[in-house]
Amino acid sequence: MTSSTPSLSRTDRDGAGDDTDDFADADRGFIARLDPGVVHADDGRVIWDNDAYAFLAQECPDTAHPGLWRQGRLTARQGLYQVTEGIYQVRGLDLSTMTLVEGDRGVIVIDPLISAETAAAALGLYRRHRGERPVTGLIYTHSHGDHFGGARGVLPHGHEPVPVLAPQGFLAHCASENIYAGNAMTRRAVYMYGAQLPKTPTGQIGCGLGMTTSTGTVTLIAPTVDVTRTGQVETVDGVRMVFQLTPGTEAPAEMNFHFPDRKALCLAENATHTMHNVLTLRGAEVRDARVWARYLDEALTLFGAQSEVSFASHHWPTWGRERIVRHLTEQRDLYAYLHDQTLRLLNTGLTGAEIAERLELPPGLESRWALRGYYGSLSHNVKAIYQRYMGWFDGNPAHLWEHPPTEQARRYTDALGGVAAAVATATRYADDGDLRFAATLLNHAVLAAPDHQEARQRLATVYDALGYGCENGTWRNFYLTAAMELRGTPATVELSTTNPEVSMALTVSQLIDAVAVRINGPRAWDDHLTVDLLVSDERRGWRLTLSNGALTHRSATLGRPLGEGPADLALTLSKAQLLGLLGGGAATDLEQSGDPQVLARLLSYLDTPDPNFPLVTR
Repeated sequence: MTSSTPSLSRTDRDGAGDDTDDFADADRGFIARLDPGVVHADDGRVIWDNDAYAFLAQECPDTAHPGLWRQGRLTARQGLYQVTEGIYQVRGLDLSTMTLVEGDRGVIVIDPLISAETAAAALGLYRRHRGERPVTGLIYTHSHGDHFGGARGVLPHGHEPVPVLAPQGFLAHCASENIYAGNAMTRRAVYMYGAQLPKTPTGQIGCGLGMTTSTGTVTLIAPTVDVTRTGQVETVDGVRMVFQLTPGTEAPAEMNFHFPDRKALCLAENATHTMHNVLTLRGAEVRDARVWARYLDEALTLFGAQSEVSFASHHWPTWGRERIVRHLTEQRDLYAYLHDQTLRLLNTGLTGAEIAERLELPPGLESRWALRGYYGSLSHNVKAIYQRYMGWFDGNPAHLWEHPPTEQARRYTDALGGVAAAVATATRYADDGDLRFAATLLNHAVLAAPDHQEARQRLATVYDALGYGCENGTWRNFYLTAAMELRGTPATVELSTTNPEVSMALTVSQLIDAVAVRINGPRAWDDHLTVDLLVSDERRGWRLTLSNGALTHRSATLGRPLGEGPADLALTLSKAQLLGLLGGGAATDLEQSGDPQVLARLLSYLDTPDPNFPLVTR
């Protein structure tokens, strides 16, 4: 990705030279590491191996961008670190960072990683050096899985109830990203994080935000305290916190918060040591770069002068008021510049792809390590901002009704004289150094003839070369994972967000919505049915209506009518029983009235998506 890459000296490649602040900050406060840095599941599977990145101690090779290599050396640091008095972090045991804040009786956990196993290992490392302090509170900074999935690793079943804090809208957006579109996002995340690539100089060297994702057990404990406004003050285990809601920034539901008695500022994932994503390659709601900049400015105003250390849920802290103010100011200016300049250029008629080729950061931003495109990139962020305002259509009617990719590929290869001719033409472009167009032609060849081995091998080689040149870790991982699959090694989904405990934390309405998005509409077109779910422990009922292939629902408190007349089937059950039913369990031992076959009819219309659907050969 050369459009935003400054020239780097060899000393800069190795993290030496004049700029060593990041390395000093990443090592500051180090106490101890987990040794070996490997975490296993109960069945013995390795779900995290940070030791695999020891090769990053070597000099940067030609198969890696020096900026990404430098970032990998920083994010691969693993262990327990002291941030300030009473605040600690465990880094390098998952994609995200776990923060632990000591209170009067125990410790408050902020963002318990992705997997219960890595979270338990991180908490265990902390306790070995700080004592067996009980967990007295849990805070989710936002609604992404790497910030809640390890909840049961720090609050196992049977643990006494503790406050669980989250920003307003947390559960709704957890459902949206992890349940409704979870299958597609999880599949693309396999490519984005490159978890199954070999950890070598020619393979996975991180993703810019961290190293990769753990592959253990994803859990979720529903929040008990909602943060609903900026300025809200909560005290947990004697620790006072002042919150700032930041919806629409790095996540649809997110928050920063300040510890006034410790002069420490948690920035969630709103200001890390990289340019972040306005839209991730795995897919998500497009974020609002405009409000992202405004919330960073608000954090600067609210907390900047009162903070001596800032930390986030990835990377390493920043110490010193002046440095914190600079960090927030530059991050603010980055997202404001991306937003405003994209809008300026789209209003001249340029498309997202054209703006991405033209836009450059100002020198004062482009030269800063913490604004480099290791995770987000200038190219795909500009396209995302365009998408937010203008949608998928660029205004050219030739793009209004194009053939889908496979049909288009067959026509392209036919126009080029067949697959062999397309491969030969693409090879010429690759030899001339135009890897981007070579990838385009070879992709058409592979889609037109997925079993054409020369096309697959040549496309894999082009993807290798593109990946090796990427400063952005997620682009590198996408290219190299695609190359791996083209060579015959499938990249499969190992991380599951379908753990029943995650579903149990959702509301009944969210569970019904998760069913609705699996209804095969055409098969259900001609059926009409109604089901009443009377959920005793929720003291509420839901009427499900299948009509014209769409499953809708309404709800009311128990005893109030859900519609005109009785439903085709009424079930009285607990939420746990409902979860079992939706998972395909039998409707036995339930109080019911009406036609018992109605439920089977409804469930028969559900599609079960393939978690490993093809990405590079369809």
